[in-house]
Amino acid sequence: MYTSRITGMGKYVPENVVTNDDLSKVMDTNDAWIQERTGIKERRHIKKGDGNSTAVMGVKAAKIAIERAGISKDDIEMIVFATLSPDYYFPGCGVQVQDLMGIHTCPALDVRNQCSGFVYALSVADQFIKTGMYKNVLVIGSENHSGGLDFSTRGRGVTVIFGDGAGAAVISRSDKEGHGVLSTHLHSEGKHALELSLKGPSTNHWVPALIEENPQEDIPYYPYMNGQFVFKNAVVRFSEVIMEGLKTNGLEVTDIDMLVPHQANLRISQFIQKKFKLSDDQVYNNIQKYGNTTAASIPIALCEAWEEGKVKEGDTVVLAAFGSGFTWASAVIKW
Repeated sequence: MYTSRITGMGKYVPENVVTNDDLSKVMDTNDAWIQERTGIKERRHIKKGDGNSTAVMGVKAAKIAIERAGISKDDIEMIVFATLSPDYYFPGCGVQVQDLMGIHTCPALDVRNQCSGFVYALSVADQFIKTGMYKNVLVIGSENHSGGLDFSTRGRGVTVIFGDGAGAAVISRSDKEGHGVLSTHLHSEGKHALELSLKGPSTNHWVPALIEENPQEDIPYYPYMNGQFVFKNAVVRFSEVIMEGLKTNGLEVTDIDMLVPHQANLRISQFIQKKFKLSDDQVYNNIQKYGNTTAASIPIALCEAWEEGKVKEGDTVVLAAFGSGFTWASAVIKW
């Protein structure tokens, strides 16, 4: 049985910075209100004409990850793309990446598990490598939220939270025991699916056009979130799935060198940090400057933590996510 390890990481966020004050100009909100509830100060949004899309941002992050892994695109044997905001309803972004990067006819698939998407995608890559099927798998999490948000007071509870961006990782085969991805843990509870959902069609058919075609008060094309209910479930499931990963590997909370939670809400991360009695040096958060980038949030944060020297060889790194579905997941990695 082989092991898998992350050999290269990359990230990309649009240049367009949208501050809380910027949002206050188009909806009834303010910087203090947003920071108090989410911890977010600013986020990045795709700007019309900048050439970005979910797939394009994924490619930009992927190229950095591949270069850092010390391989070429021709060494990639599989692509796993996690997103809730694909460029098209179909096909998925995985095949777009394959085409845009000129990668040979390798398998490409999309994972639609929203905030848990990257950990689910990592799990897929991990299993294909451990069974000996592939040596190098490209895993991407990328989101274009801004194209489908309600920029009015009605939508502020959701809109102020989300940002655009992409993160990528190359997962490679290793024969070094006790290192790399030690385990992954995946869960879902579909009975709560509509508590955080978007009932409308894909973001390729933009919201304003849909509203003009189908004017009505109750518009199903914008995301809906039962914020308090999601928060209450998130803090429980985060704790459970982190402990599940530690227990599986015979580890204690004190063994965690770095926890990289999905950047859903700074208050959730702070709750988990306090519950597990972790120091600021043991938890990495960057939601303050990027907002919630859903499937991209963990790879962007993990990439930054590594770039800043906060994740080092031999460290025990725990990834954890909770989101729409409800789905939740964790991964324990010996870096």
